[in-house]
Amino acid sequence: MTPQLGNLFILAAPSGAGKSSLIKALLAREPDALSNPKQVSVSHTTRAPRPGEVDGEHYHFVTREAFEALIEQQAFFEYAEVFGNYYGTSRITIEQTLHQGIDVFLDIDWQGARQVKALMPDTCTIFILPPSKSCLKERLDKRGQDEPGVIAKRMAEAVSEMSHYNEFDYVLINDEFSATLQDLSSIVETQRLRTQQQQARHQALIDSLLSTELN
Repeated sequence: MTPQLGNLFILAAPSGAGKSSLIKALLAREPDALSNPKQVSVSHTTRAPRPGEVDGEHYHFVTREAFEALIEQQAFFEYAEVFGNYYGTSRITIEQTLHQGIDVFLDIDWQGARQVKALMPDTCTIFILPPSKSCLKERLDKRGQDEPGVIAKRMAEAVSEMSHYNEFDYVLINDEFSATLQDLSSIVETQRLRTQQQQARHQALIDSLLSTELN
């Protein structure tokens, strides 16, 4: 089996906690993109695009019928129905990307994280908590993407979502953005330095060091 060189990261959080912003900032800040390439997985969804969203860049926007056909084909690594819309991650795309040595970040909910972790136990899972409920609502209001009724529904759902924080490997409280971003960066670097990952990347060097011959 070809060694998996890339790491799979999952970030989950209630809407408005800042997980998408953290992923975007992480990918933008690191200058070593060639030595440690990374990307965000582009999920499929049946919801309508929000203002500014581009098909194929933010999501693959598909009809409900097309999504259910993909479910029948077992094309998804994980999928879930959230607020009446399907969201799913392509199995083949993720596996191929990881084997190319590219770190992949999934922006999914706890249900999807549970499915992925069952298939790939080495996946690094991170849950993002807001500093307070009032702060979470303020962030949702400022986003200006949802009607008041939708925001109220998201707030009601947030408690249920946050109750699953203890299923994750790491928990970050996104109070001060730059500090949370630094913590996230540290987690990513830690995963890259695990023995399994270092062995996959540097097997030739390790074999040379352990050889009885003087190189």
